[in-house]
Amino acid sequence: MKSELRNHIDTNLPFLKNKKLLIAISGGIDSVVLTHLLRKLKYSISLAHCNFGLRGKESNKDEEFVQELGEKYNLPTYTIKFNTEEYAKEKGLSTQMAARELRYTWFEKILKENELDYIITAHHKDDVIETFLINLTRGTGLDGLTGIPEVNGKIVRPMLPFIRQEVLVYATKKKLIWREDGSNSSIKYFRNKIRHKIVPVLKELNPNLLETFYNTLENLKGSQQIVKDQIKNIEEKVVSKTNNETHFNIEILKNLSNPKIYLFELLHNYGFTEWNDIADLLDAQTGKKILSKTHQLLKNRDVLVLTSITNLSAITPIEIHVNTKEIDTPIHLTFETITIPISSTNMDNKAFETIIFDTENTISIDLDKIQFPLIIRKWEKGDFFYPIGLNGKKKLSKYFKDEKFSLNDKENTWLLCSNNEIVWVIGKRLDERFKISKKTSNILKINSL
Repeated sequence: MKSELRNHIDTNLPFLKNKKLLIAISGGIDSVVLTHLLRKLKYSISLAHCNFGLRGKESNKDEEFVQELGEKYNLPTYTIKFNTEEYAKEKGLSTQMAARELRYTWFEKILKENELDYIITAHHKDDVIETFLINLTRGTGLDGLTGIPEVNGKIVRPMLPFIRQEVLVYATKKKLIWREDGSNSSIKYFRNKIRHKIVPVLKELNPNLLETFYNTLENLKGSQQIVKDQIKNIEEKVVSKTNNETHFNIEILKNLSNPKIYLFELLHNYGFTEWNDIADLLDAQTGKKILSKTHQLLKNRDVLVLTSITNLSAITPIEIHVNTKEIDTPIHLTFETITIPISSTNMDNKAFETIIFDTENTISIDLDKIQFPLIIRKWEKGDFFYPIGLNGKKKLSKYFKDEKFSLNDKENTWLLCSNNEIVWVIGKRLDERFKISKKTSNILKINSL
């Protein structure tokens, strides 16, 4: 197995050579064998173990075992304890998904802090078929049916060519010691139910299950590549990007052979699940939207607009005080007070122009015309202001219409207000009432970055 792993890495994962590797080790047979093999192959390795606190004393014994193994092999070893159940409840996740999120976030932190290169996991062929069946029963596209990726960013899985039996034979032959996780035999967890109830029946029906499964997997990967090539071609025609938005041309989408499937391929990475509702957006009225946990998809005239929810979320109004110099949220603003040293009434026009900073992203307002704290908030129905350069007031909704704001533009608009009066439609237009004049002696310069 050692030579097979070396040949596999040399042929398919040559970038691992001379890199610093972090092995995700549970203490079970798979990760212990992986550690033993990579050590024998002279790789620079460290160990990382998560104690999820799900099995009481047994979890603590797993952690102790990994620490002892690290000492035995003289390897840098990192351990951490998580309150996984509390985290799962807080985040609304299953225990397994919570453990995965905690695990990989911590691994990434170790990589960064210790200048390591890759996270190495011990997944093998049997894990791939289990994952395939899990995704199949839950519903998935081709991505969910093409197995566990061997390389996924910084995560590498060099053991995928091997089956569980080969791992067991190697561990037995080398007289390795490992920890048995009693929960692996429980069918309480979905994966274990697949492993102990479904896969044995499939192997009974087809003794060569893993071989035929991998042939099927290769066929699916070939089909997946064809789909990706087609989606790439369609994407060039359908998709355009502007600022923080991605637009999808509705007319082109509706003329495709199966718009719903194309939408799935274009959008499934953004957490959407209600594909019938998303397909219905093509014929919905402007303003209709679908939300995932991370993104919003909005129908706006002849396009679907995709935006990150982090760019749309409403917040409690932010107060700006007289001594505030800078804020980072909800947008980045800097504040500078400027005192005019001479009587501005004696300024000629040229001198006066030098103290005006007004652009879309920078304004100069008369400090004596405002009241602190200033407030930054979202716009509300009925809001109005006096656009600089125009006579009279204008409702903000009318201003948006005249300026051809999209629905998404409106949702991303912030206002700077003084005593509930709009001073600045941030990044767009100053209010006439707060502009400076030759009588101004104190200026507040505000810059939107």
